[in-house]
Amino acid sequence: MENFIQIAKNAKEASLKIASVSTELKNKALLNIAQKIENSALEIFEANRQDLLDAEKLVASGEITKSTFNRLKLDENKMRDMVQGIRDIAELEDPVNKVLLKRELDKNLVLQKVSCPIGVLGIIFEARPDVISQISSLAIKSANAVILKGGKESINTNIKILSVINSALDEVEGFPKNVIQQVFTRDDVAEMLKCDKYINLIIPRGGNKLVKYIKENTKIPVLGHADGICHIYVDESADLDMAIKVVTDAKTQYPSACNSVETLLINENFAGKDKLLAALQLSEIQLIEKPDSWSFEYGDKILAFKTVKNVDEAINHINTYGSGHTDSIITKDNANAEKFMNEVDSAGVYFNASTRFADGFRYGFGAEVGISTNKTHARGPVGLEGLTIYKYKLCGQGHIVKDYACGDKVFHHIDIPI
Repeated sequence: MENFIQIAKNAKEASLKIASVSTELKNKALLNIAQKIENSALEIFEANRQDLLDAEKLVASGEITKSTFNRLKLDENKMRDMVQGIRDIAELEDPVNKVLLKRELDKNLVLQKVSCPIGVLGIIFEARPDVISQISSLAIKSANAVILKGGKESINTNIKILSVINSALDEVEGFPKNVIQQVFTRDDVAEMLKCDKYINLIIPRGGNKLVKYIKENTKIPVLGHADGICHIYVDESADLDMAIKVVTDAKTQYPSACNSVETLLINENFAGKDKLLAALQLSEIQLIEKPDSWSFEYGDKILAFKTVKNVDEAINHINTYGSGHTDSIITKDNANAEKFMNEVDSAGVYFNASTRFADGFRYGFGAEVGISTNKTHARGPVGLEGLTIYKYKLCGQGHIVKDYACGDKVFHHIDIPI
């Protein structure tokens, strides 16, 4: 296998080439990938079956958790969603070369702010093999190159899916080589984190330990989230049936997801508290009233709960113990809902809705590379637009700064409709 520096150089070269690839060619590549994956489903399932057999031993030895094992499994539904997700991305508007601002600084001196690719993405992820198709598709549509590093527990599935993807890309005339590459070892991760000369953004998808390690060991910007400590606050005026439905969905629909609710806050004057808790227990949710930590991500049918005096105490609790991921209020009081959504410092703030909606596909982004709790250029589910940045293009006719510095000319800064 090539050394990592050569892989990174190839990715950099590929990123410069794909930046000028047409929307039509990118979409053609995506549709071919979708078809190839669909045609290769049985081979992919077989590779995944081998990973699952190996992963059972890792669960037994305590090397991976049961929730990690569950994320590893590919089934017909995940395969269908994976293929459809690629086709959905092909249907989305191209996020590159969009004019975001157009301003005439002076006569015949026009400034444009234009979207462009980030460049080379380094993606480090655990378990979920469907991540490969999501990220590869988003990278292609946003004209970025990507280096993928998956977990050892999904190595057979990862290798098979990427081979199908690159086989599909090889069939598309004019599409650059090395846009999508994959590495496998811990040494590769160490090299990736040092490779700021070639890699522009690292995106980790995994647990707190992984994200923390990456952030502490690289100079490259990191986009992602360490924890998914999501909350639901049931206000005094909340409808009991709605509260039961929303909280149950947020905890049981996919307990190991990062947007699954981990803490339930209940207003002390909410009359349906006992009925709510009883209903949750009937849904096989284990309730913990005094957890060892309010900042723990269970990833299972376990829910910490706490009684609070009012919406202010709920907001304070969330901003103290939450991870800035996604938090929701259940209420009939619009003023309290507005206060909650304005003051909770999270990437997603919801009103009468399950936290499980925090997802790029559900937001209509087609797919996502992950969810960011950062306060940088991208926050929340990061789809196509989050994989672009922008550049400023200035067109003049021999304009020089000296004329403005000495007062011979004056800027008039007129915004031009885009």
